[in-house]
Amino acid sequence: MIKIKHIVVVALATFLMYACSGSDAIEEFDLEAQALIDNDSLVKYLRNNYYDLAADSIKPITADKIALFDDPKLQSKTVMENDVNYTMYYYVIEEGTPDPVKGYPTKLDSVLTTYQGSYITKVSTPVVFQTQLSATWFTLVASVRGWSNGMIHFKGGKNITNNGPITYENPGKGFLFFPSGLGYGPAGNGSIPGNAPLIFRINLLDIVENTDHDIDGLASYLEIEDASVESDPRFVDTDGDRIPNYLDNDDDGDGKLTKDEDANGDGDPRNDDTDGDGIPDYLDPDTK
Repeated sequence: MIKIKHIVVVALATFLMYACSGSDAIEEFDLEAQALIDNDSLVKYLRNNYYDLAADSIKPITADKIALFDDPKLQSKTVMENDVNYTMYYYVIEEGTPDPVKGYPTKLDSVLTTYQGSYITKVSTPVVFQTQLSATWFTLVASVRGWSNGMIHFKGGKNITNNGPITYENPGKGFLFFPSGLGYGPAGNGSIPGNAPLIFRINLLDIVENTDHDIDGLASYLEIEDASVESDPRFVDTDGDRIPNYLDNDDDGDGKLTKDEDANGDGDPRNDDTDGDGIPDYLDPDTK
């Protein structure tokens, strides 16, 4: 199994070391140190603000309110990215009640959302950089990692659109708070400065369950070989062509499409092993 992660890390390190013009190298950026700085900024923000239910917004803390940091609805999680452990936070206002029934999205599923994004600066009020009021589809695997790791804690709602704008009732809604390492990193993006922790107010309207990016009959989140070696489909590349399996319609590079390597015809190529070597046909270049 080829692990694309190694290529990504090397590319990132090269970018950070040679980000200046010409061949003048700059000191390699310390992502781990920045992660600690960002977490301090996030914790400070969470301690100095609270969620106002009546106004459905975040406001500066007052003596009679519970800070976001102490609010039981706020949860934290550790996310490893580029070999750095980051702490992100998510606040669930409403989990969402999907109709028809659907589960939580995976990190590789497509989601329909509205949102507002802002970044934290040294001043007390975050700076809004984008407000998206129209329902918009995203694939989480192509989004910043704070999104893909935060959206999985929400569900969608019910589509009640009727000859008008796309409208959902009972969607999942809440906030995501995450460090720059799970956002746009040292480089920033457009009006977002580098090393800026981000805040997103999100509404999760709907999802495409079991999104299959390469249309090979296997949901993208299942496109791994051995989870004990690598559990993130973004970094699994069986045939070493630098195309991760979830985007590669011929995972083993044997010239036979993955969707055609379902010998027993049950729709799941993972349980087909024609030569009995313990490797499913779709991952075994010796079996066609």
